[in-house]
Parts: sequence; C-alpha cells; structure tokens
Amino acid sequence: MKLAQPTPELPVRDLAAALAHYRDRLGFEMAWHDAAGRIAGVARGECALFLRESDAPVHPVTLWIYAEDIDAAHETFAAQGAEVIAPLETKPWGLRQFTLRDGDGHLIHVHHDR
Repeated sequence: MKLAQPTPELPVRDLAAALAHYRDRLGFEMAWHDAAGRIAGVARGECALFLRESDAPVHPVTLWIYAEDIDAAHETFAAQGAEVIAPLETKPWGLRQFTLRDGDGHLIHVHHDR
C-alpha cells in the first residue's frame, strides 16, 4: 500500500482573511471553496492545505513543508510580505530552514534536507 502526503486542516478565525493571506503572502492558489461548509483548499505546487473557519478559539499548529530550493523559497516568501519569524539558516541537525507565521498564528517551518 502506498500513501501520499497528508493534507492538514488548519482552523482559522476568518476564512476569507485566511484565503487572502495564503494567496497574497504565501502564493497559494485556491483549489476549492465550500462557503456553506466554511472550508476551502489551497495549494502551491504539491503542497495542499485545508482551511476551516472555526467559532472556537484557534490553537496554532506547526507544519513542516519541504522546499526543493530553500534559498529561492525564502526570497520569494520574504518578497511577498510573509511574516518570517526565524531566519534562513542551517540547523545543527542538518536541515536548512526558516519559519513563517500565518495570520492565525500557525507556524510553518520551510526546510530542505542537505
């Protein structure tokens, strides 16, 4: 049996604002949107995320997203105005990575293995 990468579902306070953030700051495209269900899917390359509007408090989660060209990813996200909260650097454990925070506080570690 072969499994594909998981698609995380992120809780968001305001779906329209989250969609705008992922489009404008992170360069994702809306893949689908169910307004009645208050959920949408966004994608960039092979990376897909579901965003679901929640009335409950949003507890931020942490995602790890692999980038083939980590330097270009860092440059692109920074140029698009993404909130880079940890700089691009090579970590002692061997990953080259940086960290983004989205509008709901979710952390996104963008990484590349050596």
